[in-house]
Amino acid sequence: MSKDKATDLLVIGAGPGGYPAAFHAADLGLRVTLVDPEPNPGGVCLYRGCVPSKALLHVVSFLHDVEQASEWGVRLGKPEVDLRRLASWKHSVVERLTKGLGQLGKQRRIRYVRGTARLRDAHHAVLELAGGEHTDIAFEQAVVATGSVAASIPGMPDSPRIMTSRQALDLADRPERLLVIGGGYIGLELGQVYAALGSRVTVVEMQPEILPGMDRDLVHILRKRLAKQFASIRTGTKVKEMKEVADGLRVSLEGEGESQATFDKVMVAVGRQPCAVGVGLEDVNVERNDQGFIEVDAQRRTSAPSIFAVGDVAGAPMLAHKATHEGRVAAEAAAGQRVAFAPRAIPFVVFSDPEIAWCGLSEEAAAASGRAIRVTRFPWGASGRAVTLDRPDGLTKMLCDAETGRILGVGMVGRGAGELLGEATLAIEMGAVADDVGLTIHTHPTLSETLMEAAQAFGQHSTHISGR
Repeated sequence: MSKDKATDLLVIGAGPGGYPAAFHAADLGLRVTLVDPEPNPGGVCLYRGCVPSKALLHVVSFLHDVEQASEWGVRLGKPEVDLRRLASWKHSVVERLTKGLGQLGKQRRIRYVRGTARLRDAHHAVLELAGGEHTDIAFEQAVVATGSVAASIPGMPDSPRIMTSRQALDLADRPERLLVIGGGYIGLELGQVYAALGSRVTVVEMQPEILPGMDRDLVHILRKRLAKQFASIRTGTKVKEMKEVADGLRVSLEGEGESQATFDKVMVAVGRQPCAVGVGLEDVNVERNDQGFIEVDAQRRTSAPSIFAVGDVAGAPMLAHKATHEGRVAAEAAAGQRVAFAPRAIPFVVFSDPEIAWCGLSEEAAAASGRAIRVTRFPWGASGRAVTLDRPDGLTKMLCDAETGRILGVGMVGRGAGELLGEATLAIEMGAVADDVGLTIHTHPTLSETLMEAAQAFGQHSTHISGR
């Protein structure tokens, strides 16, 4: 085992938490070593998650437009999807972005090590390189950004017919009958992909409703569209038994009564869990909570003062943009700056069709807290732009403090809702009141006007809906 040179900051994991931490720390003048098993930075998000799934969802959106085009007087033939070429295009998107990150790391003179790292103590780690070689590295401080892995269901058979979301993104084939276990955002997004490709998709969710925890008025609009695309959506239902048979997987479902059905493939999408095993946390006395997340303070510093943790491994919400912000906070703290992770709102988007997007306080959370709020809603059927897109199936809602009008939360459902959420998040971060947004001139005709009119509705002077 050879002795390697020291580094100011060792970053373990090059996902959307790790590589921004490494890049920002290098910009602040620190010597940085970034360690990850992949050939370039990107992590699960870029290689096997956010980006490839959104590339496929872009194709799904196009297929939906083709299907709807006859209503606009445009006749198009039935599209033929070449799975191999589609998978190749998706891979090219991933390759382009990850190679770009590799170049950005080199320009910052970051030492990139392809392999894994295990902490030995608060200032030393062992690197296992891709070729199997082991080497020591000394560091002043370290950032753990090892992300998360897909959660599994115990007792499931070992079968090539059972997929994780990662395997589903490979598009190896198009199953005629697909069961999606889990009605969260991953299951619904990929369920829509396979439904657009021609699979008969059945979704089962243990909770009483899909997308548990989200406001029902937003979810209701999405569910109406999914009901037309999926063969079945069964909530309050769990998988009781699964066995491989000659023509697929025989699945016993238990909910409102019991039933059996056979599927060609099953995709398990029941969430993700922190990946903190094998990093050596126990050797440096880094504390974890009951869910397995690393405990961190406002600077993302762990119970070991020289070790930081960011991203999925450091707690919910497990979102790439939250990880990126944490990574920058940790880098600045490592560089000796006074900084804290204290967002007023973390945006969240389900990239289904229609999309669901929200930030800040939800209506369900406000009701549970007993806080006095006023909720205004602007239906997209009253939006000129939504009607020109032939997508009036949307809604923008705003939650404000009942007395002051301060904006506490915003939720949207509709095509492209995620692109509109930045303004709402900024409004909450800036402590804006409804009139701040309502008095801001928004371009006409755009979907952004729905946020303006929802804000104007607080004072009962929205132009396109009655204030009474």
